[in-house]
Amino acid sequence: MKKKVIALKLKRIFKNHNLSNNHSKICADYLLKAELINAQSHGLARLKMYCDRLKKGLISSKPKIKVKKISSSISHINADNSIGFVAADLGIKIAIQNAKKTGIGLVAIKKSGHYGLSSFYAEQAVKKNLLVFCFTNAPPALAPHGAKKALFGTNPICFGAPTGKAPFIFDSSASMINRGKIRRAEKLGLKIPYGVALNKKGKITTNAKEALLGTQLPIAEFKGSGLAWMVDILSGVLTGSSHGGKTKDPFDDFSGPQNVGHLFITINPKVFSGNSFLKEIKKNIKLVKKLPKAKGFSSIMYPGERKNKTYKKNINKDMFIPSKILKEMNELDVVK
Repeated sequence: MKKKVIALKLKRIFKNHNLSNNHSKICADYLLKAELINAQSHGLARLKMYCDRLKKGLISSKPKIKVKKISSSISHINADNSIGFVAADLGIKIAIQNAKKTGIGLVAIKKSGHYGLSSFYAEQAVKKNLLVFCFTNAPPALAPHGAKKALFGTNPICFGAPTGKAPFIFDSSASMINRGKIRRAEKLGLKIPYGVALNKKGKITTNAKEALLGTQLPIAEFKGSGLAWMVDILSGVLTGSSHGGKTKDPFDDFSGPQNVGHLFITINPKVFSGNSFLKEIKKNIKLVKKLPKAKGFSSIMYPGERKNKTYKKNINKDMFIPSKILKEMNELDVVK
């Protein structure tokens, strides 16, 4: 299917669910970009979830977002249960403005929802030649180290830096794979990789449905658990959002809004390194790429480089949409 057709369809679907033109475009753009970088776990497979929550009033289609300016560098946003894309898009733009003025931007967001890929927001800051950290919490999926029950979300950690070429963007969940991949596998009847999740009985499973009912495994065992906890504090406790297992699952829990929290930190490297940052990071990357390659590797790539190549490769191609997801889209694309 042509990308322009999909983009118009997505925008129309969000408008049919009472979002404004601008908010509909923001949501459509982010979902489409996820598909273009082959992050289908955060793309069209989630459309029905967003629409279901909009229909039930659990996402506000006309949010009254309030921005509290604490200082020239710091802002606190009450997103009024906005769809996460809209709240986070506003938040990162404010963080960028603040860093450009003062050298650093710090924006905390509460009463938001799932905002897609953290790399979407990091990329905006990097394009303005800023360093950036993005944090967001998520519904229970990981058991804290030493516990039997899931409490922390997969809680992604994202860092971005300009390179003069493709952005350096490290975006990783605290789990072995992100939960969206398991959700998409369950929807399409696919297996998940071995060793990333446990079923209810604590046994390793490749069945996506069993994994969703069980627990996901963290990266690096107790270290991954610690990182998930750190993000829960930064995105939940600090911002005034849900935390400690209280963040609602957007697919399964319709008892109320999610109240997800986000935290953006932007840094202008000129504050510390003047105009030399790009020169030095290019040296840094060159040193790494010159290292002897391990068996099976034709090149050494930095985080974000492969996704950038994937985007450029896919941008001029028609998109394949699985029949089940296309059926959902067509059912949602009805003017009422």
